[in-house]
Amino acid sequence: MSEPLLSVRDLEVSFRTEGGLLQAVDGVSFDLKRGETLSIVGESGCGKSVTAMTLMGLTGGPNARFSGSVKLDGQELLGADDEVMRSIRGDRMSMVFQNPMTSLNPVHRIGNQIVEQIRAHRDVSKKEAMARAVELLDAVGVPDAAQRARSYPHEFSGGMRQRAMIAMALSLEPEILIADEPTTALDVTIQAQILELLKQLNRDFGLTVILITHDLGVVADIADRVAVMYAGRLVETGTLDEIFYDPRHPYSWGLLGSVPRIEGERLARLAQIDGQPPALIDPPPGCRFRERCPHAFGKCGEEPELLSRGETPGHLDRCWLDISERPALRQLPSGLIGLAKPS
Repeated sequence: MSEPLLSVRDLEVSFRTEGGLLQAVDGVSFDLKRGETLSIVGESGCGKSVTAMTLMGLTGGPNARFSGSVKLDGQELLGADDEVMRSIRGDRMSMVFQNPMTSLNPVHRIGNQIVEQIRAHRDVSKKEAMARAVELLDAVGVPDAAQRARSYPHEFSGGMRQRAMIAMALSLEPEILIADEPTTALDVTIQAQILELLKQLNRDFGLTVILITHDLGVVADIADRVAVMYAGRLVETGTLDEIFYDPRHPYSWGLLGSVPRIEGERLARLAQIDGQPPALIDPPPGCRFRERCPHAFGKCGEEPELLSRGETPGHLDRCWLDISERPALRQLPSGLIGLAKPS
């Protein structure tokens, strides 16, 4: 087997606050292969974005504490100095942030912002960089790209701004693209176009993608593997089919159960996960989901490890429930939590 392009091991990120030490990311580990799309899913505040920004070296500061390892093609990034990270950001790893309007400078033209990134890493003239910017805008579906490159961010729609951000992220042909909620606040037709664009880039150029989202509909459309995150920890990881057709952690059941279905009996209301995620300054001992879990029992007071508990080695979960009992526990009044696998 080939070595992973990105290897994350026991990543921990904490921040000193007035209320105490906030453990935003707690022992996250995963590998990312070349050309693969990994989706990290979970509720707001579970540590998805902090994980991604730490990979990019964007969470540094006097109150931040890190441990673990983040290796890009064997090169350690965690703790690397600013010069090293500046050479990595944009060139080998790029990130598309959740809100393009706050990521783009409102007083500079779109094309000039792409040119600035290109010339920061490449010894090219402004004319050559602008030609590349126009080529990228056209490639991501911005109409009349040469003219629109002279536009300001406020003159673009939300979908067009997101396309411009993707063009900027791809300007140096990075190996990894991190997309943090790239379809938030977009209508469904524009969302579909952005997802199709990401799939096309992955298909045509072998782009490796980390997609951060809370929308499992987005995950189903694009991901190869899925990592479910809760309260700073990964609670389940596996292939797309494993997570959607054989979810093993009660939190994953809750996420899937809250997705609207277009087939089957229409429900009066969607299933929901009762309660709120725990405060990461003082998380509960043992399983962090147990206070919201309808299947919690005495053993849940002890901390479970992220292990393979079934016959599939790569399908890991962090739950004490007996693996043989879980399919029956997934049966709720609203139906089976998890999709019916096509025959």
